[in-house]
Amino acid sequence: MTLSTKRDVLFIAVAAAFGVPAALLRLLDLAGVIELHLSPGLTVLIFSSAIIGSAFLLSWAAEVAQKDVTQGLVLALVALVAVLPEYAVDFYLTWQAGQDPAGDYVHYATANMTGANRLLVGLGWPLVILVAWYQRRKPLQLDRALSLELLFLLAATLYAFTIPLKGSIALWDGAVLIGLFGLYLWRSGKGESEEPDLAGPAAFIGSFDPRTRRIAVVLLFVFAAAIILASAEPFTEGLLDVGAVVGVDEFILVQWVAPLASESPEILIAMIFAFKNQATAAMAMLVSSKVNQWTLLVGSLPVVYTVSLGQATAEGLPLDARQSEEIWLTAAQSLFAIILLLRWRIGARGALALLIPWATQLGFTSTGARQIYAIGYIVAAFGLLLIDPLRRRAAWGLVPQALGKGQGDAGPD
Repeated sequence: MTLSTKRDVLFIAVAAAFGVPAALLRLLDLAGVIELHLSPGLTVLIFSSAIIGSAFLLSWAAEVAQKDVTQGLVLALVALVAVLPEYAVDFYLTWQAGQDPAGDYVHYATANMTGANRLLVGLGWPLVILVAWYQRRKPLQLDRALSLELLFLLAATLYAFTIPLKGSIALWDGAVLIGLFGLYLWRSGKGESEEPDLAGPAAFIGSFDPRTRRIAVVLLFVFAAAIILASAEPFTEGLLDVGAVVGVDEFILVQWVAPLASESPEILIAMIFAFKNQATAAMAMLVSSKVNQWTLLVGSLPVVYTVSLGQATAEGLPLDARQSEEIWLTAAQSLFAIILLLRWRIGARGALALLIPWATQLGFTSTGARQIYAIGYIVAAFGLLLIDPLRRRAAWGLVPQALGKGQGDAGPD
């Protein structure tokens, strides 16, 4: 066994080991052997570590799955699997909201979703772009196949602007958004299969014979998913308890701290890809993640809420003024990010244009500040379209490009 192989095995073992304490505690608690009475900080530490470790396992398994699935489809599946921790936390919050419609959980569900979406675009995308720029001192060239992701992301974003107008994420909103994801997944499966360029633990697993490899991938999926699902409740409740203890607004903790735990493995793996001169693939994975979070995740929330509520209601998940503002702001950021990518090249200035507004808005939580940021994003998006004919041409060409009937234009950053 070579040194690199030993290192890969160690990484897999450590990632799996992070989930063992959480699994044991949950099993003993559910079996009635013990009751969890850990301090909030220790609870968050144990179960967030389990989520992070399991997310790495999921990502490695999803990379290896590229050997057996078409490249376009696997990018969508990798992105879907990678954000499973985010789904688990958000679904738990939404389920609790249905159990107590008058309680605070109704607010937390959308807080977590909007925070995760903005974190992905405001932090994940810029980090990959900046790594690529640092390595080559030139803009990152995007794959034209990303037209498919941008088309569906644009459709979901434009639709998202209508959601706050109704004061809820209705069941028909869920049908539209889940339908968009289904179409995206179907279209992604039309591509051709390519041999993936695996590295690290994924390369070690991928070196197995086909039968052993597939068994290993399935086992990793099942183990990691079970740990994540088991950890979602204690992690979330521990986080809320931490907020109560230290006097921090629970809405802010759920919106920013919870997504940091659930999204960090995906962003770290994308960074690893970028440092290995695979920034284009890393960016494609993160954009695909944004698509499925902005379609399937958001669309599933009213379904989960209605099932938990135990009665049919077309209104779905209710929104108050603060939540509506957060969705508007998230949609505005998404629109700006899409327009920014339509040059098919993006460099350091583009990365900072995404990073700085995201980072600075963390300190401004008032209604006025949220509205200013949202308007700023929208004005900047339309400003780019007005002054840049290449972006306008690319926007008009998204549909034929996504269907493989056009090539679009590239230009300097």
